[in-house]
Amino acid sequence: MKLLLRKKPLLLLLLLLNLSSPTYAKNKKVQIGKGSWYGKKFHGKLTASGERYNMYDFTAAHKTFPFNSMVKVTNLKNGRSVIVRVNDRGPYHGGRIIDLSYLAAKQLGYVNKGVAKLKIKLLYKQKKKSKKRK
Repeated sequence: MKLLLRKKPLLLLLLLLNLSSPTYAKNKKVQIGKGSWYGKKFHGKLTASGERYNMYDFTAAHKTFPFNSMVKVTNLKNGRSVIVRVNDRGPYHGGRIIDLSYLAAKQLGYVNKGVAKLKIKLLYKQKKKSKKRK
């Protein structure tokens, strides 16, 4: 019994840490966590994929999904959804799982807040191009 009482603070700490970090499904195709957006400051600049960022396109930055992957993003507060294409890397701000273009964030209704709790679902994953051998 004494051993169980000593472990309670540790269990509570682990539970709190788990709830404060982004939640990932086992297959990594569905993620829940904070999402942000980026706009004017980056408009027209090159993305990690080599294309120019357009804040009026439905695009996103994700740390691991391949470029040109299609992702359904849902705002968990209001239920609105959009489909975006991954063309950049990021976000590089702690605890965030995706950065959306201005237009995508506007459609989801969180431009004024800057950050929202989102669910992202990988719909289509771009296959890597294979190099032909001679």
